[in-house]
Amino acid sequence: MQNDVDDLVDLLDLEAIEVNIFRGVSPDENRQRIFGGQVAGQALVAAARTIDDERAVHSLHAYFLRPGDPTVPVLYEVDRIRDGRSFTTRRVVGIQHGKAIFNLAASFHIAEPGLEHLEPMPDVPRADDLPTRTERFKEHGVDDPFSDHPHPLDVRYITTSPLGRSGPLPPVQQVWFRADGALPDDQVLHTCLLTYASDMTLLDTTLLPHGPGSVDQSIQMASLDHAMWFHGEFRADEWLLYDQHTPASTGARGLATGRVFTHDGRLIANVVQEGLIRKVPK
Repeated sequence: MQNDVDDLVDLLDLEAIEVNIFRGVSPDENRQRIFGGQVAGQALVAAARTIDDERAVHSLHAYFLRPGDPTVPVLYEVDRIRDGRSFTTRRVVGIQHGKAIFNLAASFHIAEPGLEHLEPMPDVPRADDLPTRTERFKEHGVDDPFSDHPHPLDVRYITTSPLGRSGPLPPVQQVWFRADGALPDDQVLHTCLLTYASDMTLLDTTLLPHGPGSVDQSIQMASLDHAMWFHGEFRADEWLLYDQHTPASTGARGLATGRVFTHDGRLIANVVQEGLIRKVPK
């Protein structure tokens, strides 16, 4: 819905309270901790606000250090590590209650020509031919537990959704997603929104070979670190394919990789995430 998308844009619009210091808030929702994609997206906004010229973010590397408290703001402190002729590097630390909860390193690059190649997009069904979130819950005869929460993203599962899993599956998950409304013509905002969305389904992929889904209450999951590489401009309010794979899960940690394609088949991002996957004692 457009109102939910506008609220997400506002969520990513940080308050500048001092040079290199920004403040972000959380939506008024009943959450135990802040959604990881929100902190990553806000931290990237903070980094981008300290870039003076037209440089696009080409990579980010982040660590989730502590659970975020959704009842208080997050303070983002930006360290201007380097301003080079071609690359600019920023470090951002998210702070709550006097402690670091998140650490981000982001690199920005001027536009310049070079050798180019991109992997092709896999052959998948069109997003418009797949069930919506509401239709997916209805198919399984389950009430949406978050029906009264904002849903700024339209997510369509190509592979089996967590609601339909009954046993181990291949280590691959594919979804289409887009902002469920129009966004301004601001590539930084589209990149930050993709960063926000990239944390939504990726870690769940690590459960596929083992049977349970992310809705299984016997599994505790949390993002540990997150890395992204961007390969060109795109719009986050148009359909994006998130092609995900899990190569390993060991020692209560699962690793997942993702490729993001535009609806017309252009690769625009690669993602890698490791997360905590812990069985809750009965």
